[in-house]
Amino acid sequence: MRIGIGYDVHPLIAGRPLILGGLEIPFGKGLDGHSDADVITHAVIDAVLGAAGEGDIGHHFGVSDPRYQGVRSLRLLEETWRRVKAKGFRIGNLDATVVAEAPHLAPHLRAMAANLAQILDSETARINIKPTTAKGLGPLGAGEGIACLAVVLLVEAGDEGR
Repeated sequence: MRIGIGYDVHPLIAGRPLILGGLEIPFGKGLDGHSDADVITHAVIDAVLGAAGEGDIGHHFGVSDPRYQGVRSLRLLEETWRRVKAKGFRIGNLDATVVAEAPHLAPHLRAMAANLAQILDSETARINIKPTTAKGLGPLGAGEGIACLAVVLLVEAGDEGR
């Protein structure tokens, strides 16, 4: 078994769609970044890469590379998972906590988990996404951005049922 932790945070700005877990969420602002700035997917990528001993998202998909300008983060997760799966791993489980004052994310959690599960060749039951707020503290609490912390357990593909 191998465990990885990922974290990502982006500021909210007007004029961009809000993409979380590969899902466009109706909201008046979106996350600013080189790609679609999907903090959930970015945190998951970092956690998967960390568990596999493969560095971080910036090493593989750096902001200086124009190929990744505006790219869907789910595509980056697909590339990441191909590499990690080829090393003989599968998802044991994934747990992610999203910190956002708004919008209300509960209605979207299942669809986000399904998006991630599909790419990670996993059952949706192994993917847990939960929202919280920063209780009004700091920039996240002021609604200036959204952050996500993800933890992934990778197991060797032959270790079914453990």
